[in-house]
Amino acid sequence: MTDVSRFEAFVREHEDRVFATAVRLLGNRADAEDIAQTVFLRAFERFESIGTEPSAGGWLRTVTTNLCLNHLTRFRRRWRLFSEMETDDGGTPYQETIPARDAPGEEYAELEAALHGLPDHQRVPLVLFHFEGRSYREIASLLRVSLGKVKTDMHRGRKALRDRLERDDVR
Repeated sequence: MTDVSRFEAFVREHEDRVFATAVRLLGNRADAEDIAQTVFLRAFERFESIGTEPSAGGWLRTVTTNLCLNHLTRFRRRWRLFSEMETDDGGTPYQETIPARDAPGEEYAELEAALHGLPDHQRVPLVLFHFEGRSYREIASLLRVSLGKVKTDMHRGRKALRDRLERDDVR
């Protein structure tokens, strides 16, 4: 198998996980696609050393998370959630539904949609904790905030998720 073929197989094996991580952290498909491309560009540059390593998935997850956090920090002033965007006709706000990429089921898709409706300061710690398995201390360190802020944001984020899911269940 040529190096190009090996790298293509590597990308196919990991692309869903990288994209899912990026879209959860960023809440925006286009930005997530850009981050995923950058992740795989970096992987290509280091493919000889990481391509066959069992730790490649962890390396990709770390690079994805760090690039997303850097992106969020760099573009903080320009953040806009999909719920704040209006449709072309000026009607009701546009809410993109992101297909569940890791697990099947309508409930998971509802959770993803609710998660993307959270403000970044609540969504990011929840994703890092629940989807990436990071500890509160790691999250505080990554985000360069206090442990108390992480706990508060996660508590408020969980409450907002619960409220939204319960409200949507009633309808």
